[in-house]
Amino acid sequence: MASNLFRKKSINKILADAEAGLNEAHPLHLKKVLGVRDLTFMGIAAVIGAGIFSSIGKACYDGGPGVIFLYIFTAIACGFAALCYAEFASTVPVSGSAYTYSYVAFGELFAWIIGWDLLMEYAIGNIAVAISWSDYFTGLLDKAGMHVPEWLTMDYFTAHHGFNEAAHQLATGTTLGNMDGGLLAKYTAWLHAPTIGGFHIIMDLPALMITALITYIVFIGISESRKASNVMVIIKLCVIFLVIVLGAYYAHPQNWTPFTPNGFSGILKGVSAVFFAYIGFDAISTTAEECKNPQRDLPRGMIYSLIICTILYVSLALVLTGMVKYTQLNVGDPLAMIFESRGMKWISGIVAVSAIIATASVLLVFTLGQPRIWMSMSRDGLLPGIFARIHPKYKTPSFSTILTGFVVGIPALFLNLDVVLALTSIGTLFAFVLVCAGVLVLDKQENKPVSKFKVPYVSGKFIVPIMLIASIVIIAVYVPGYFTGLLNRNGIPMILFFILAVIISILTFRRNYSLIPVLGLLSCFYLMSQENITNWARFIIWLIIGLVIYFTYGYKHSHLNKEPA
Repeated sequence: MASNLFRKKSINKILADAEAGLNEAHPLHLKKVLGVRDLTFMGIAAVIGAGIFSSIGKACYDGGPGVIFLYIFTAIACGFAALCYAEFASTVPVSGSAYTYSYVAFGELFAWIIGWDLLMEYAIGNIAVAISWSDYFTGLLDKAGMHVPEWLTMDYFTAHHGFNEAAHQLATGTTLGNMDGGLLAKYTAWLHAPTIGGFHIIMDLPALMITALITYIVFIGISESRKASNVMVIIKLCVIFLVIVLGAYYAHPQNWTPFTPNGFSGILKGVSAVFFAYIGFDAISTTAEECKNPQRDLPRGMIYSLIICTILYVSLALVLTGMVKYTQLNVGDPLAMIFESRGMKWISGIVAVSAIIATASVLLVFTLGQPRIWMSMSRDGLLPGIFARIHPKYKTPSFSTILTGFVVGIPALFLNLDVVLALTSIGTLFAFVLVCAGVLVLDKQENKPVSKFKVPYVSGKFIVPIMLIASIVIIAVYVPGYFTGLLNRNGIPMILFFILAVIISILTFRRNYSLIPVLGLLSCFYLMSQENITNWARFIIWLIIGLVIYFTYGYKHSHLNKEPA
């Protein structure tokens, strides 16, 4: 049984299976309509979301102007992973993304783990994005004088906890007029919500509505999804360009001193939010079977979108910290705030509309990605065949797309999942780690198809061990007590990182591994190690649930299980 857990699919078989469709009910192909421009725009659509209008302020507050180093470092870490994704996408141009790549490199068990991990990434990410979109949308309607009842704009638990806190404040002498606006909205939602048998009916209706709309667009065709994505990206790029140009005019260089006021630790405080802002470029690899020339265009689309987004993030961070002191940026809408402080309130309206469009574009790309992961897993027998069904008219994975809408829309209607946002980051980083490691395995495979894109080879034989030793020495000299501090509960992930780094350094020295995949693996695992122990525990629990499903269904029904050894 142990050997069966790591049974691999050959690249030639994967390509043949994708060509055949492996779908008994509807042996149809997906439409091939995407070019490099469309893929680049989809990458930008996924990466430039609400974070560029909100969480960038908190990151600048924590790290000062030096937060640009975090954006650059995260982009480099993602860039290493993007190059590895690009090689896999060029070698195995099918819809499975990291799931399929792991099937080739590590075998079925790892493929299932990463596929299950990606389902978590897309689902939780989409739920959070839908809730975020609802907040922006209802806020804009309020400013326009069109008020939506509070009980239709949030979840039950948020309103209940808010009501209890507000009631406590009122009991201690606080008046409604002096109460925080957000808390007042929760209090009002609970107070005015209709009830059935004493149960308050409270739901986030706009979150469900945007999920339904995006699901409809994705369901009716990839061409429609492409057009919607392109339009939304053009609009938000125009707005971001306007903000950067106007902001640069009003920037004061003295606000950039000191450049790193809170040191390296302050910069790293924003690692989760900044990385969450970057995830998404990998989602376009799920559209491989809908690309006109995936082996050429997917690598270009991923790399182009990552470069463009990094330039935009760094430019905006410099503009924000240049227009006002970084200490003023710990607000939910920093772009609107900095221009209102200059008397240009009309900009805040444009930014609010752009935030709605940017958030919807993220939702679109991730809603495209999740059904195609399900479809690929179903083709391999790890999920029931209905997940791979292709609509005869629209040429999209019909059942999987509709199910995605329900999996995202219903929780977004009733739950507040902000506390598990970091699960998306840790799940994505795990996928990146496996893809980078997979390239190292792929390079050693014989008789693999010729790839049109290869990660540039630079020997890491001496570079990686030297970098590790130098890093340990520098930390020991300049950060006294750092290593003893790792012995507490939250230091466990970092201890795991150092153990992995030592193992990888030894293997790189002995086997002369390529430098870029190794740096991608280590940098992404380092970012994983910055997540707290609670997020690691949630992540492990999710994987355990996935393994139970695999051993009760996937292992037995796998197509590889039906083939002779």
